[in-house]
Order: sequence, then structure tokens, then C-alpha cells
Amino acid sequence: MKKRFTEEQIIPILKEAEAGLPVKELCRNYNISDATFYTWRKKYGGLEVSEARRLKALEEENARLKKLLAESMLDSEALKAALNRKY
Repeated sequence: MKKRFTEEQIIPILKEAEAGLPVKELCRNYNISDATFYTWRKKYGGLEVSEARRLKALEEENARLKKLLAESMLDSEALKAALNRKY
């Protein structure tokens, strides 16, 4: 799914809210829902752009490692099952 906003765009929007711009006005200006704003704030609140990029890279690496682990566990189970059938 393609996201409409990048981390580089989200962080300044959150900073506008921190500076005192009302959330309703921000949401109207950027055509986003309140729920989207609060989700962003929960995930990116207090981060700088470089930190958000690092967070994204770590999340991608974590997903890749989880996939590798799952594949390895499946291979292991398949080998165990093959050995059990053999004996």
C-alpha cells in the first residue's frame, strides 16, 4: 500500500500541532482524519526526521528477520517430519 505522506512530511505536520495549531485545523489543511493524526503522533511524536527514517529501516529489517525465522522454522519442521517418516 502506497502511503500519501512520508515521514519527512509527517514530522513537520506534528511539529505544527506542537507549536499550537489546533488538530482540527491541521486535519482540514492536510486533508487527513483525526485518527490518522493521532496514529502519527503515537508513532512519530517527538522524533526528528532522521530518527523516523531509522525507525522505518529497523521495522523493515525486523519484518525481514521474522520472515527468515519463519522460513527456517518451517524447513526445520519439514526435515523433522521427513526423518520421522523414514524411521
